Amino acid sequence: MTIETFLPEDHDRACLIGRVFDPGLGGPAIVHLRGDQLADVTAAGPTVSALLEADDPAAKLAATPAAREYRLEEVIEASLRGSTDRPHLLAPCDLQAVKACGVTFARSMIERVIEERARGDFRAAQTIRAQIGNAVGGQIRDLKPGSPEAMHAKTVLMEAGYWSQYLEVGIGPDAEVFTKAPVLASVGFGAEIGILAKSSWNNPEPEAVLAVNSRGQIRGATLGNDVNLRDIEGRSALLLGKAKDNNASSAIGPFIRLFDQDFTLDDVRALGITLRVTGAEDGYVLDGTSSMSEISRDPVELVGHAIGPHHQYPDGFMLFLGTLFAPIQDRDHPGQGFTHKTGDRVEIAAPQLGRLVNTVVHAEEAAPWRYGIGALMANLAQRGLLGRG
Repeated sequence: MTIETFLPEDHDRACLIGRVFDPGLGGPAIVHLRGDQLADVTAAGPTVSALLEADDPAAKLAATPAAREYRLEEVIEASLRGSTDRPHLLAPCDLQAVKACGVTFARSMIERVIEERARGDFRAAQTIRAQIGNAVGGQIRDLKPGSPEAMHAKTVLMEAGYWSQYLEVGIGPDAEVFTKAPVLASVGFGAEIGILAKSSWNNPEPEAVLAVNSRGQIRGATLGNDVNLRDIEGRSALLLGKAKDNNASSAIGPFIRLFDQDFTLDDVRALGITLRVTGAEDGYVLDGTSSMSEISRDPVELVGHAIGPHHQYPDGFMLFLGTLFAPIQDRDHPGQGFTHKTGDRVEIAAPQLGRLVNTVVHAEEAAPWRYGIGALMANLAQRGLLGRG
């Protein structure tokens, strides 16, 4: 692969920002892609969160001279090799809360119903899918959540014994919005992503992720992997935190693409997101797609469910929009479906956003998360950057 493989197809026109951890600085630099260089524009922030509060973040970036430059090729290489002693990419967000929407696509909604009914047992999933797939899927894919038609479908499904908490958030009036990861816990391009060692049924979730500021303004978008443990979530919805929030279970990147004349929210609405999982030992390959055009709730509506008079985010937030991808392809044995193995290489891509690449390990063995808000503030203060931006 060439370096361009990891960038948007029109990267020469894209306004891309990210974060590079520089061992020489002992902390992160906000970077702006300029040609084949990543310009350190931390002075424009000094956090990505603060930068997105500007009236015109792109103009502020353009007016900020580079404090230093990193060769894009070297940063990409170091990130893919896991070379933490060299400048490497981090998740492109920092102080923003990391939120996620679930059950925003009908096809994945059906899989969540199956998880619930299977009680985490992947061996029961095939039978349940056959029993309810036709009865549920064909009737609800075109329903607008919360509409009278959706409420009628709810009545029909309840009478047939198919009603589920996942259908409630899928076609009901209220969207599912949950906290995916703590602030600064998400990993970036090239990093390891974690699944619990005790999980035997899990999968990637390739998603578009919005960058939203404190005023609810959507400033741009990037790619994300909402790593999910299907067996644990299937046992009980109360285990959502255990299924979703583990060490290295949230991957975001490689860069946030800011909205401008060449990239708008309409482009996000039309995104085609691809997924490829390549097994390190068994040579297994899984390809999948997620088309944002099939989402049940508009991105603006989902942002409104997250922020408003009912909930504020003074540092903004990143919002995973959910996925259409539902992995039912068998990996090892008929009827067992897909699950990760350590060493899997996961690639999530979209022409307008680039390619996010990560490798699966057990969460217990992934690099421990030690660089939190306190460490960031101390580093920025040491560099004389606090109070600027």
